[in-house]
Amino acid sequence: MYARTYYALSRAANHQAYNRLASMLTRFGTACLLVLAATLPACAQSDSALTTQLQSQIAGFHGKVSLYAHDLATSKTISIDADEPVPTASVIKLGVLYTALEQIRAGRAHFDDRLMLHHDDQVPGSGVLLFFDTPMTLTLKDALTLMIAVSDNTATNLVIDDLGLDTIGSELTATAPRGLDLRNTWLYKKVYKDPTDPQPADQPRFGLGKTTAREMASIMERFVTCDLGPAPHVVAEPGLVSSPIPTDKDLCAAAIHMLKVQSDRDMIPRYLEKLDTTEGDSAIANKTGALDHVRNDVGAVYTKHGVIIISAFTHDNADTSWTPDNEAELLVAKMARSIVSTWQ
Repeated sequence: MYARTYYALSRAANHQAYNRLASMLTRFGTACLLVLAATLPACAQSDSALTTQLQSQIAGFHGKVSLYAHDLATSKTISIDADEPVPTASVIKLGVLYTALEQIRAGRAHFDDRLMLHHDDQVPGSGVLLFFDTPMTLTLKDALTLMIAVSDNTATNLVIDDLGLDTIGSELTATAPRGLDLRNTWLYKKVYKDPTDPQPADQPRFGLGKTTAREMASIMERFVTCDLGPAPHVVAEPGLVSSPIPTDKDLCAAAIHMLKVQSDRDMIPRYLEKLDTTEGDSAIANKTGALDHVRNDVGAVYTKHGVIIISAFTHDNADTSWTPDNEAELLVAKMARSIVSTWQ
């Protein structure tokens, strides 16, 4: 609910003041601090009627649900267990994509960097690179596109190797404005690979990564609003001719395009999609994640009134079937329809 307020505080005050004010916001719950009203963005408004409707949909579900939604045009929000740490599955790839954009902005990576795929890099699960002959090369942009559009696990690992697991972790958790300052979002390891370093005690519980519905929504919102980090200090290496650095607008447009052509349309887009997305960009930019007991989707729905962010996570699900009519996938689709039909 207070993602924008926290971010403004982190830019406007020193870290100690930020912590004090953030603590005050938490204690006040849904009430705005009047003393800050003249200098900070308007507080988000919780939609209690819609929350009640969504809770009735969740009531019969055989699993656990965390949900956060934000209407960027009106600042209305929905928060149901939105700060509960949950398994990410492939949704953590949003954090990898954001890190790639920041590395490109800093001149430490480029869309046209060449990545080499070897047989040992190929891992099972979603994607297509598993089936390609090796060795082969592809660009960083190609790997990012495959990572998002078809959730390619092999491409994801190539990107992680290129950026560095520590770099991604620092981008996610470092204090704002240098990083995203996410307290509960972690990428523990590469996909289908054993961890190479000592892991936190909670890693076996979450697997590939963990997050919260609110924190992952904040990453999607940054893509939509093109709210990247502060301008980096780019130092050119002597004698090295590198590719021009894209503008923030171009980087965000590239990320949104990857998310709009994402191929899994069975959750947030299910009842909302109006276009044949094989012939043009969707009006929904989203990234899904799935395991046997997990179904997640984080998306930005572009309506005629503005953009609605929806971040839905389900876990400990009883239905482990891999069909479009999986109970969790239907629930996420119905909740997305209710949110958009109410707010647009």
